[in-house]
Formats: sequence, C-alpha cells, structure tokens
Amino acid sequence: MDSLVIVDAANVVGSVPDGWWRDRHGAAERLRDALPEYVDNGLPGLVALPLEMVLVVEGAARGVASVEGVRVESAGGSGDDRIVELVAAEGGGRDCLVVTADRALRERVEALGARVTGPRAVWGRRRT
Repeated sequence: MDSLVIVDAANVVGSVPDGWWRDRHGAAERLRDALPEYVDNGLPGLVALPLEMVLVVEGAARGVASVEGVRVESAGGSGDDRIVELVAAEGGGRDCLVVTADRALRERVEALGARVTGPRAVWGRRRT
C-alpha cells in the first residue's frame, strides 16, 4: 500500500518569507508544482515509494486545482481540521507523514499514528 504524505500548504508556504502573502493562491500553486518530483523520487530518509501526495489548502488558496500526482484538498474551514480528518480516514494501516511545523497539529496527527516532519522536507530540498 502506498505511503500517504499530507502537506499543510499554509504552514509550508508561510515558512519562506518570499512575499507569499501578496498572492496566497499563487504561492500554493507554486508549492503544488514542486511536489510531483517527490511523488516520482520519494522523500529519501522519510518516505519510500510508492507514495500518495495530498496538499491541503485553505482560505485564499481554496480552489487550487490538483495536478498529476498531487491531490489538492480545499478545506471548508480549518486546514488543520481537514488534515486531521484525512489522517483519520486515509492514514490507518499505512505509513502516514504530515508535513507541517504547527505544534498543535503535530500533536493531533501523532495521536492518530501519523509521523510529522517540517517544511524543509519539501520546500527546503528544492530551494537549497
């Protein structure tokens, strides 16, 4: 069964002070467009292939479309709540990794059996 990787878009985008706040939708699209390389190559040391990649967006980033290899979930309310719902519904019985630096979210998903890593796992690798 594929590993599940869930990316907290707001948290990951917000970890890089590149002016994302002027265009939250565009920033989420740039992050989404960076993720297929991990679907193809994995996240060495974190998640082996094959993996399913889910990007959770909220607020002004709602409506970002999915692309091949990356399913985008638009949260109706809190992105954190949607991530917890996804871990509970889809993470059971398989390796589940959530990409976020949000401490409260970390505690919530770890209680459901997910592992957590920080934004550099997907953002820092491609930018450095």
